[in-house]
Amino acid sequence: MKPLHGPQVHAVDETGRVVARKKLRRSEVIEFFEALSPCLIGMEACGSAHHWGRELTALGHDVRLMPAGYVKPYIKRGKNDAVDAEAICEAVARPMD
Repeated sequence: MKPLHGPQVHAVDETGRVVARKKLRRSEVIEFFEALSPCLIGMEACGSAHHWGRELTALGHDVRLMPAGYVKPYIKRGKNDAVDAEAICEAVARPMD
């Protein structure tokens, strides 16, 4: 699972163990995700999220966009891109009701 924010990547494996925290330049996003096998990617919905969602879906990834209100309860400390990416990771892993 690889949430994308800012573009900040926070990745966990199936057990929830953190396997990557990385800040990317926009020019590095496609290259980074091309190198990965298909995975779940959570993104906070914003103006550019739909563009990135289409690009990453074309690479075979499962992209899920979430409104900021769904992510906010999972923010544990001060707001920055890395903290937001971690919260998105937590939110996308929750079952949808």
